[in-house]
Amino acid sequence: MNVYFKDGNIATKNMNPGVSVYGEELIQEDDEYRIWNPRRSKLSAALLNGLKNLELEDTSNVLYLGASTGTTVSHISDIAINGRIYAVEFSPTTAKKLVQLSRQRLNIAPILGDATKPKGYLNLVEKVDLVYCDVAQPTQSELFMKNMNMFCKDDGLGLLMIKARSIDVVQKPKKIFKEQEKKLKEKGFKIIEKVKLEPYEKDHIALLVEKNF
Repeated sequence: MNVYFKDGNIATKNMNPGVSVYGEELIQEDDEYRIWNPRRSKLSAALLNGLKNLELEDTSNVLYLGASTGTTVSHISDIAINGRIYAVEFSPTTAKKLVQLSRQRLNIAPILGDATKPKGYLNLVEKVDLVYCDVAQPTQSELFMKNMNMFCKDDGLGLLMIKARSIDVVQKPKKIFKEQEKKLKEKGFKIIEKVKLEPYEKDHIALLVEKNF
């Protein structure tokens, strides 16, 4: 994966030189890079905390669930520069910002849709190498598995960002994480790697999975 580490920071090569997406710092090495803020992006936090087995190439196609305004999407677009990022967002207001971003970054395909109902965008998304899910709601594991089954290639990967407090505010996060892992395993998914996101995100864990059926 083409990312740049320096002085405790992580950055991606800017596919749109001179343009900052969300106010991030631009730095010059041999090329221009965008500092990837781990407090604004759970994927950045996971990578800084040691996520090793994520396969994201320049030609990778990605289905991104919960794209918001496109902070993390924009960095993935830097990496998968010759691929396509299908960015699903439920909020029409937020999706407008994704549309604006896609005009600057042509490998981003914004989709106004509900990640719990993947059939709604079935005709818009091809088979992908990675399903990335950052949807903070109680059924996040279930909707993730639905999308994995529908869109992920047989040799593809899934990355699920679990927010414990969105599932249950009473139970301890450790117990919630174990329950979510059990759900995935029972449905035929293999957990390749898990990375906690502290200190950047409290009570969050990243689970990298693959189909095991």
